[in-house]
Amino acid sequence: MIGHIYVEKLSPEPTPPNSPLPIIFMAGAAQTGTNFLDTPDGRPGWATYFISKGHTVYLSDQAARGRSFWFPGQGNIGYIGSPDSVSDLFTDVAHNENPWPQAKLHTQWPGTGRIGDSTFDAFYRSQMQFQTDRFISEEQNAQAYSALVDLVGDCYIISHSQAGAYGWRVGDMRPDLVKGIVQLEPSGPPFTLRPPFGNNPAFAFGLTDLAIGYEPSAGKNAEDIQTIIEPASDVNHDECIMQKSPAKQLMNLSKIPELVVTGEASFHAPYDYCTVKYLEQAGVDVEYADLGKEGIHGNGHMLFMEKNNLEIADRVYQWLKKH
Repeated sequence: MIGHIYVEKLSPEPTPPNSPLPIIFMAGAAQTGTNFLDTPDGRPGWATYFISKGHTVYLSDQAARGRSFWFPGQGNIGYIGSPDSVSDLFTDVAHNENPWPQAKLHTQWPGTGRIGDSTFDAFYRSQMQFQTDRFISEEQNAQAYSALVDLVGDCYIISHSQAGAYGWRVGDMRPDLVKGIVQLEPSGPPFTLRPPFGNNPAFAFGLTDLAIGYEPSAGKNAEDIQTIIEPASDVNHDECIMQKSPAKQLMNLSKIPELVVTGEASFHAPYDYCTVKYLEQAGVDVEYADLGKEGIHGNGHMLFMEKNNLEIADRVYQWLKKH
């Protein structure tokens, strides 16, 4: 058995009448469904919060990750990195020796964010092996989560980081069932894997490595997408790769409203605005929660488990209610 995902269904008790649509969570690289249960220091996580609002939630482990067994011979398995590298990216970014401009603003991680601190150690223990072949991972997860959407029916998707591409693929494959996508610092920005993971071409279809629906067609291998580079908006942000005008439109994703959420101090802070601009250019109804500009300060990439995690959950909930 390959390409399968482990899923837990957690529902309010009793289930309220006229309950809101269920939410499918997709965890990012090295994370699992457990990362949305409680925070590493034992506070309620997003699963508890959204259940309290009447949502049924589905927590899952990506294919070849955690409780979704990897079958040898299917790509390769890697890991997230050393404790120091995880601290530099996620939990103690203000003291990263090679920071992005916003890193110094990071204040919301509970504890020191370094090995030996009980909260950090609990977080680091939760990091799992993961599929390192982006193409295998994207296709297996797109198929598995689309099958889950078929079982669940009308739903929202909340995807984080690496799983951003999978959220977009599933929305593209099931545009009549996915009623909203919340992207927490999604993979990207378009056409690129940016620092701290290098600065390499990726995501041939803009948001994904594999095909999503454009009108006019992007071509079998995205050979018909033409791009231009737009200068950075200011010294704290990166340049953006956009489509040449007239831009092809995302014919399925344009049916689904989206919310993109970015932490003030995260390594995504310099470039997530490019993803929002790209979605807008391609016809998607997207709202940008740039948390620092909204008065929610100090968050890194793991914003859903930081000290103000429920304040951010409430921001997402208000968007869900609106849609």
